[in-house]
Amino acid sequence: MNAPSDRIKRGRKFDQVLEGAREVFLRDGFEGASVDEIARAAGVSKATLYSYFPDKRLLFMEVFRLECDRQTGEALSEIDFSAPIDTVLRQAARHMLASFLAPFNQAVFRICVAEADRFPDLGAAFYESGPLRLRQEIVGHLAEARARGELAIDDLELAADQFAELCKVDLYTRTMFGGGHSFAEAEMTRVIDGAVDMFLARYRA
Repeated sequence: MNAPSDRIKRGRKFDQVLEGAREVFLRDGFEGASVDEIARAAGVSKATLYSYFPDKRLLFMEVFRLECDRQTGEALSEIDFSAPIDTVLRQAARHMLASFLAPFNQAVFRICVAEADRFPDLGAAFYESGPLRLRQEIVGHLAEARARGELAIDDLELAADQFAELCKVDLYTRTMFGGGHSFAEAEMTRVIDGAVDMFLARYRA
């Protein structure tokens, strides 16, 4: 089977289609977004849309890839990696939690799980477009903090994964099982502080 990118055709209105699709997907989600509505938002015909993306899943994944790049780039630009480790971890935790709770990101996750057998490359595209990139950045910073004597970590990759899982406690699970997407600041701070405190209790030098 061809990778998703092999089935995408590019042309003069390619970016126009992506922008219209992003608007509709962010507003309506994957299931709620119709091809007709995407074509209208993009200002193109359905024939033009299908000439670029023969499958709505492919269009969704390309929009997600770009959205994930945007979110990850925004997070990395806002995290002050020169700050003390407590501050860096809290900033990273806030961005990670916001990403975990975003309806658009959760829709992508559900599609990847549902279509894992028929479209195995979707899962890889999902992971590589955002989670892996942020993980690598966190691993790099943990290594720097270890070199400065702030942290005592043997397995940096495991520690980074553990931190990500700590940021999923409670709110992420509730959201995945239909418990809503909007939470009070106090609820989010509780998870963030808990994740950072537990991580540092284990790994602070």
